[in-house]
Amino acid sequence: MRAVQVQELSDDLSGVRLVELPIPEPREAEVLVRIEAAALGFPDLLMTRGRYQAKPALPFIPGMECAGTIVKAPTGSGWREGDAVIAGGLTGSVAQYGCFAETGLMRLPSRLSFAQGASLRAAYLTAWVALVRRGGAQAGETLLVHGAAGGVGLAAVDLGIALGLDVIAAASTEAKREAIRALYGSARVIDGAPGFREEVLALTGGKGADLVFDPVGGDVFDESTRCIAFDGRLLVIGFAGGRIPQVGANIALIKGFSVVGVRAGEYGRRFPERGVENNSAILALAAEGRISPSVHATYALADWEQAFSAMELRTVVGRSVILPHAE
Repeated sequence: MRAVQVQELSDDLSGVRLVELPIPEPREAEVLVRIEAAALGFPDLLMTRGRYQAKPALPFIPGMECAGTIVKAPTGSGWREGDAVIAGGLTGSVAQYGCFAETGLMRLPSRLSFAQGASLRAAYLTAWVALVRRGGAQAGETLLVHGAAGGVGLAAVDLGIALGLDVIAAASTEAKREAIRALYGSARVIDGAPGFREEVLALTGGKGADLVFDPVGGDVFDESTRCIAFDGRLLVIGFAGGRIPQVGANIALIKGFSVVGVRAGEYGRRFPERGVENNSAILALAAEGRISPSVHATYALADWEQAFSAMELRTVVGRSVILPHAE
């Protein structure tokens, strides 16, 4: 099979190669999947540089999320050859075949393409845990989403609309804002540059946002504390902006809001039953057509470098997806 392999860590992808490897053999409790689509996220790029918190041993095949069809499954597992599934792990998705734990598989909803299925789990699970489990979102509340053009941010916009929230989507360029408007006409789209506070307050009649979904951190977090509603929840998703912000306890006290950390994967590990419920919830919403992952572009495996570079240039709206068997 062909696969993308990280052989050396580098800042310019020079340590990454397209290689020929044997098709892997599944171990006990693993399923062999013919991978039809692998969705890329920013952690995949960071791992090629050794800058992600998880540091797999070299060499490794990048890619945390994929979708495809089962080739081999353990007897009695409940999975059969030909089943369309969503799969993944820390690595292993940017290849034509991969072995994945049977317990981590999700059945691909028939409404979704393989590319959409590969883009579903991580982003929408993060959005679900943030908005529902940690944020306690209620229909009619206002949700401000920063980094709304990114894979996780766009999932929060989509899910927020499905939950009946009044969504304000903040993005950094007019091209991204136009793309969000085209995808989600009911969302109010604003410039995410410094100064967004005034527009958020104007759109909410001076009240501020009930929920703020923040994968950016830094100055965005700081300014968000000035346009969050009393009893609001500022959801900390990550720090794509680079700086980890700090907030004085007196500010949270005076303004009456909560700062809430969100780790979707860890949430599922700490509360396994809720983790199963979370996965079931996003699958049900996808099956009903209430949420639909947005694929920015698809790439052949030979064009893997273009796919990774698009993330670095921050031109992607939604997810970039590699199709390993496409020419």
